[in-house]
Order: sequence, then structure tokens, then C-alpha cells
Amino acid sequence: MRFIFHYPEAGGPDGDALAAGPLHEVAAAAERAGFAGLSLSEHPVPGARWLASGGHQTLDPFVALGYAAAATRRLRLLTYLAVAPYRNPFLLAKAAATLDRLSGGRLILGLGTGYQKSEFHALGVDFAERNALFDEVLDVLPLHWSGTPFSYQGRHFSARDVVALPRPAQDPVPVWIGGNSALTRRRVAARAQGWMPMSGGAELSTTARTPALGSLDELATTIAALREQAKGPHPIDVAYSYQGKGIHSPTVDADRHREAFARIEKAGVTWIVVSSGTRTLEATLEFLDGFGSTYLPGGGDAAWAGSPSEPGSTAPSR
Repeated sequence: MRFIFHYPEAGGPDGDALAAGPLHEVAAAAERAGFAGLSLSEHPVPGARWLASGGHQTLDPFVALGYAAAATRRLRLLTYLAVAPYRNPFLLAKAAATLDRLSGGRLILGLGTGYQKSEFHALGVDFAERNALFDEVLDVLPLHWSGTPFSYQGRHFSARDVVALPRPAQDPVPVWIGGNSALTRRRVAARAQGWMPMSGGAELSTTARTPALGSLDELATTIAALREQAKGPHPIDVAYSYQGKGIHSPTVDADRHREAFARIEKAGVTWIVVSSGTRTLEATLEFLDGFGSTYLPGGGDAAWAGSPSEPGSTAPSR
């Protein structure tokens, strides 16, 4: 099981998306601490009411992860998550291919359908079409990344005998899909390499318009069934957001957290996402150093020995 550091999100209408420290410094520190990945979420134009009730601002995840890639050598770069219906699928595919190629094959493309109606309206996207638009993205990504001519008729576009180059470094770029619904799991089993269940409790599930996750035992049963249904040659990855009480002080009560991580791994989770809730660079670096020294022995290069260091090489999708 590997760990991803999620760059802390700035809450409230006046939240500073970089309050936790310069991204390149935080990314480099996460790599030194032994984290296997860095993740960023996406809200291009969040509603003021949502921000006032605890929502958060974000950076553009593709631009920001590209910047983080230049400051690191092996960190996997996860969009956690990018809202697929917000973009024309060809623009999404191009951004992903560019980031993957320039980083030497380190992108994990985490996607979701989205839930903020006000954001959909602001971007001119029909909220009622979000599932159909999401499926179009899943259709288009492998066609775009193939580097060969193709045609595709979408709801709002028509592509005739087009070809996109350069191809991404990975074949395929791992696609992880977020959400707890049965529809999400069917998509993962049929068309993706990873699942990102939402573990934030009933309140978050209501806000994000997805069913509550349930207990770890229920999650284990769901993961086993998902992997049984999956069509791909490799086991489905599962990324779980750990929000155990006190984890923002990672060196305190470490045995309790280790036991929790062991139970989560036993349930079938392959990646754990943690964040620090910090608002200064000093505090963020302290968290990363403490977490790494406590839970990531043999960090550094050992944490992702198979990841490429040179652009254009191909990384494993798992």
C-alpha cells in the first residue's frame, strides 16, 4: 500500500489556495518524506454559498501538477479529482497527455462527474447531462491517446478523421473514477484502472450527491466484488482518503493510526490519501517530515522504485 499527500485545501470565500506553502517546495518535501504521490482537486468557479459553508478554492490541477512534476523526480501526480464534464473531452485528453509526457509517465487521471450545480451553470454545462458527458470522455480518452486517426460524434461536437500527437508516455494512462454509486463501480470495472470511494461521511456524501460509503467490512466486500467484475488484466487500484482523528499530528498516537492503516489495507485498499490541514509552509513541512519518519520507513526513491525519471519513458499503470 502506498501513500499520497493531498495538498491542503483552503476553505472559505477568502481562502488562499497556496496557504500551505509554495507548491514546488511542498511537492519536493513530500517526495523526500517517502510519499508515492501528490494530489490536487478541482473547483474552477465554486459557488460563494458553498465556500461560506466550508467549501474550498483550488488551483487548476493540470497546470499545478505540471509545475510539481518539474520539482520532483518520481511522485505520481493524481487529479483528485478532475470533473470530466466541465471540459470538451479532447481538451481534457490533451491536457492529460501533455502532463503525462512531460512528467515521464507519472500521471494518474482521477475523474468524477461533479456535483455543484452552480459551477456547471457558470461553465455553461448542463448538469442533467453530466453522466452522458462523462461517458463520452471515457470513450474519447483512449481514441485521443492512440495516436491514430479516429472519428467520434458527441452530443455537442463532431470529430471527423482527427489524430492527436504526441501520445502520453504511459499506455494506458491510469484512469481512476471517484464516487460511491453502483454506476461508478460499473464504470470502474469496465473502463478504468482505479476507484476512489468517498469516505467523508454522510454529510459529504449528501453534498457530493453520492451514497454513503459504509463500514470497512462493507468496503472490503465492495472492493472484492468490483475486482471480480473488472475486465482488465490487472487488479483495480483503490484510493481511500484517511481522515482518522488526530492524523494532522502524525507522530501522536501512531500505533492507532498504524492499526487503522492495516485494517484499510486488509479491506483491499492499495493507496491511502492523507492531508495535513496546514496553513503555513513551516507547518506543512513539519507534517510531511513527521508522517514520513513515522509511517514511511525506507522512503525516498524506494517508495516508487518503478517510476521513470526521464521524460518519454513508460511507467507501470499500477
